[in-house]
Amino acid sequence: MATSAATGSLPSYLVPPSASRRRRANRIRASTSVEGVMDVVSEAELREKGFMGMRKTKLVCTVGPACLDTLPALARGGMGVARVNLCHGGRDWHRAAMSEVRRLNEEEGFCVTLMVDTEGSQLLVADHGGAASVKAEDCSEWLFTSKKTDKARPLTMQVNFDKFSEGILVGDELLIDGGMATFEVTEKIGNDLRCKCTDPGLLLPRAKLSFWRDGKLVERNFGLPTLSAKDWADIEFGITEGIDCIALSFVKDANDIKDLKTYLSRKSLDHIKIFAKIESLESLKNLKDIIEASDGVMVARGDLGVQVPLEQIPAIQEAIVELCRKLNKPVIVASQLLESMVEYPTPTRAEVADVSEAVRQYADAIMLSAESAIGSYPEKALSVLRATSERMESWSREENMQRLLPRHQLAIALPDRISEQICTCAVEMANNLAVDAIFVYTKHGHMASLLSRNRPNPPIFAFTDNVNSRKSMNLYWGVIPLQIQLSNSMDDNFNNTIKLMKSKGSVKTGDSVLVVADSDLNQPCGATSVYQSIQVRLVD
Repeated sequence: MATSAATGSLPSYLVPPSASRRRRANRIRASTSVEGVMDVVSEAELREKGFMGMRKTKLVCTVGPACLDTLPALARGGMGVARVNLCHGGRDWHRAAMSEVRRLNEEEGFCVTLMVDTEGSQLLVADHGGAASVKAEDCSEWLFTSKKTDKARPLTMQVNFDKFSEGILVGDELLIDGGMATFEVTEKIGNDLRCKCTDPGLLLPRAKLSFWRDGKLVERNFGLPTLSAKDWADIEFGITEGIDCIALSFVKDANDIKDLKTYLSRKSLDHIKIFAKIESLESLKNLKDIIEASDGVMVARGDLGVQVPLEQIPAIQEAIVELCRKLNKPVIVASQLLESMVEYPTPTRAEVADVSEAVRQYADAIMLSAESAIGSYPEKALSVLRATSERMESWSREENMQRLLPRHQLAIALPDRISEQICTCAVEMANNLAVDAIFVYTKHGHMASLLSRNRPNPPIFAFTDNVNSRKSMNLYWGVIPLQIQLSNSMDDNFNNTIKLMKSKGSVKTGDSVLVVADSDLNQPCGATSVYQSIQVRLVD
């Protein structure tokens, strides 16, 4: 069992990275942004469609065998975050994918955030003889066992956990991947289960298992850690490859997040953001605490649908998105958004409606999973995601569907409360005055997040001198992050950024800009007052 990072010692199976590996990771972090240049996708959008035509919802693509060669095309198509799922593939493949993302940022002017996804501890099919998939026929008899064998055994499924049948009764239902195939438990043979197929379907490699009784999930606690030995090793690998975010699978409570944050802090890696994946009943029970402890959330609807009745998923999604917005944490809606496009070049109309609903709820980001990782049409799937989100955002703006955030105070200390009020007022002013853009100058991105939380009509251009802050802001709704050298003078910062954006043809004389300054930029040393301001300026 791993030793938690919160207990004061590192996991025993982790070997600290060598000095050369640490230097390499530092070089990667230092070189993943071109100062003073807007990413090429945002720049093209601004030139083509103007300020109000810029897309606000961020797009996440899972990188897999289907899209490794097309990563440049995906970046051009609007991919703001590249997610590498460490559950699949080997080190060499993962390294190649992350290296290509870094190259795009360093050489081609993109700003793509690099996210890795841990595997987590979960009950799943470990092996079914090596075939890509196996069909379970109606009324066929199957043996589910934890016993390993070198020989393929017909109608036998190997499960990855010895005690998987603990607490299971004859008559219980066994669901594969939330209902892709269903079995009835007919006999217990030691730790093994004999089952009859009652709903035929395909059994895929690493399919997830869940047991149901009288229409309810059979909840069991095996005491498995959220982060396995493999997960810790994967995280170390990701660190050396310069990752920006970690999506933590099967989070049980806030301590899972805090333990990982403590571990990263001890390695001076606080800039790596932790996104909690909400995909289990345990995470739903501790939802508010988990969101508060994390840097962001992913609504993993696929795995959540294994443990929760399907008809509850839409309401759960909306509740999570709303709570994340109140608590000022970015939220990604993930899984099966365009599932049919794994095989077909066009989505179903229901899938387009599903994507539109996530955009209408003001999710910060929407994500492609299998559609981009293993699908036949990754670029087309991304273009559908982009076009749908752009159209829904435009419609909401035209129909004045903007839902104002209920007054929900987060901060306790006076300076933080002032920041919240300033950003709330700034968005109200920006909307009422119909300014063309909001400029915010921020060291760490907090003011940008508070502006984004209020979902303004104009786009938010966030200027920072910190490459890690730029990458983290890439997941905030409506925020276009840029890295520039900042000074303590608001006038100098504004003039420099206007000069920069004019040189790119991004702004023109007569444009109106609402300017917000963060107190950490212009507060004199030792000052007790909070120097934050809102200004409205016209471009000369």
